Amino acid sequence: MNPSDLITSEPSSPTATALPTPAPDRATRAEVLERRRAKRGTAEQEFTSDFSALMAQVKEAGLLARRPGWNAMRFILLGLGYVMSFAMLFLIGESWWQMATAVVFAALFTQTAYVAHDAAHRQIFTNGKVGEWVSTIIGNLFIGLSYGWWLKKHNALHHANPNKAGVDGDIAPGALVFTAEDARERTGIAKWFAARQGWFFLPLLTLAGLQLHVNSVQAIIKGQSSIKRRWIEGVFIAVRLIGFPLLAIWAAGPLIGSVLVIVQVAVFGVHMGGSFAPNHKGRPIVPKDVKIDFLRRQTLMSRNISGGRPMGFLMGGLNYQIEHHLFPSMPSVNLHKVQPMVREYCRQKDIAYTETTLLESFRIIIAYLNRVGLGEADPFDCPVTAQFRSR
Repeated sequence: MNPSDLITSEPSSPTATALPTPAPDRATRAEVLERRRAKRGTAEQEFTSDFSALMAQVKEAGLLARRPGWNAMRFILLGLGYVMSFAMLFLIGESWWQMATAVVFAALFTQTAYVAHDAAHRQIFTNGKVGEWVSTIIGNLFIGLSYGWWLKKHNALHHANPNKAGVDGDIAPGALVFTAEDARERTGIAKWFAARQGWFFLPLLTLAGLQLHVNSVQAIIKGQSSIKRRWIEGVFIAVRLIGFPLLAIWAAGPLIGSVLVIVQVAVFGVHMGGSFAPNHKGRPIVPKDVKIDFLRRQTLMSRNISGGRPMGFLMGGLNYQIEHHLFPSMPSVNLHKVQPMVREYCRQKDIAYTETTLLESFRIIIAYLNRVGLGEADPFDCPVTAQFRSR
C-alpha cells in the first residue's frame, strides 16, 4: 500500500504523528559529506523536486499569467453591486424587508473579501505596492477586516504551514480545539463543550464575521499588523465598522437598522466560514517538527470541494484549495484549468488527491471535531509520516 493512501484517508483526517527515529551514529565530517554526495541524483532528490516539474508544466501552459480583463470586470460588478445594495437600503426604508438587504450586503462583502484575498496573493497586480494598497482599502474600508493582520496570519503562517500544530493559526485552540491534546487540557464547562463542539460548529459560524472584526481591531490597537500603515488601517476600519451601522439605522430606523446589521454580520460569517473551513478542517494535522516537501504538504493537508465553476463563484475559487495552495499567485479564474493537470500529476506520483462535496465536508468536520473534542487518541497515529519528510 502506498503511504499517501494512509495519509489522506478522508473519513479519519486527524492528526498525523511521525514516530521518533533512532539517533544517528556519530560520524566524522568527512563521512557526513560523503553521505550527502551519495544522495545527489538519487530518488530522494527526485522526491523533493516533484513540484518543480509540475511548476514547469503550469508555466508552459501560461496559467500563471494575470487576467486584467477578468479582474476589471470583477471590480465593475462589485461597484454595481454596491450601488444596487445601497439603493435597496434607502428605497426599502423602515421595513422588515430590509433583512433581504442584509443578506445581499453579506454576500457582497464576502465577494469583496475574495477580491482582497486575490490581491493579497498578488494575483491581480504586477506592482506589489499597488496590490498592497488596494487590499488595504478593500479589506479595511469595505469589509472591516485588517489587511495587515490577515496578511500575517494567512500568508506567512497558514499558507506556509497548513495544518501544522503550533504554527498554523487556523488550528490554534480557541472556542474550538482541533487536536486531542488541546482537548485534554480543557476542564469544567470548556471540557463539556469540547466533547460536543462538532454540533456547535455551524451555529458558531454565525459569529465568525464578528470575530474577524474584533481580531482586526485588536491587531491594529496592539500594532500587530504586518504593514506600516497602522493609523490608516485604523481610520479605514473605524469608518467601516461605525459608518455602516449608522447608515443602516438612518435608512431603516433604530430597531430594523440594528437587526439588519446583526443579520448581515451573521450571514457574512457563515458565508466566509463556509468558504474557508471545508478546505482544511478535518484534514491531517502534523507535529511542528515534521518537515514535508512542498508538493505533499500543500496537497495532503488540503481538500477540494466539488461543484465546478458555480461552486467556484460561491467560494471565490477556494473550492480548488489544493491548486490554490500550490499556486497562490495564480488567478483564481484559472484554478479550474490547472486542476486536471494537478490531479493527473498526483496520480502519477501516487499522491492522494482529495475532493468531496460541500455537505460531505461539513459532515467530516463535525465528526472530527466531536472525536478530538473528547480527547480520544487519534486513530490516525501514522508512522509513515516520516517518509514524507523533506530530504
